[in-house]
Amino acid sequence: MKTWIIGGLIAATGIAAAGLVIGSQYEREDDERGEHEGNGSRYGFSRQDVAPVQNALYQEECGGCHFAYQPGLLPAASWQRLMNGLADHFGENAELDADTDAQLRGYLAANAADRVNTGRSPGIANSLRGDAPLRITDTVYFRRQHDELPARAVADNPEIGSFSRCEACHTGARDGSYDEHSVRIPGWGRWDD
Repeated sequence: MKTWIIGGLIAATGIAAAGLVIGSQYEREDDERGEHEGNGSRYGFSRQDVAPVQNALYQEECGGCHFAYQPGLLPAASWQRLMNGLADHFGENAELDADTDAQLRGYLAANAADRVNTGRSPGIANSLRGDAPLRITDTVYFRRQHDELPARAVADNPEIGSFSRCEACHTGARDGSYDEHSVRIPGWGRWDD
């Protein structure tokens, strides 16, 4: 018998077989080990690995220059470090007015990997053991998930250029889905390790 988490409630048995699909469903036993890769595909639904960006201000301010990374990809301490360094945000001045800064800090902190219990976020937070990296690509979790992918496919690929461009390969990234079965690498095609 499988145990499922559905909207915060725990239910047992074949919900997927009955055709009921609610938000993000995960097999508890797989989630606890961080090995739920592809389970959504197996049952014919697209699951969210991290909560998608639901904040228009964040989407506008941060997503206007680069992919609006979901807060659940880093812990609150990382987001705080990023916000504290906006005067030199990876070589760019991204300073914000005080009100916008405060609103974004609140959104990022409340939805950070160590503050939510959604999909991959707890696994990301646990993999850091208190570290607060500035880059998602510097997390143990990210490196473990991408360890079989050669740099020439991404960083050296002129159609991508960096592992930080999640949306270039993960077709569902904007919706919070990073399922390996939906990866399409420009110039390489479908990737499945």
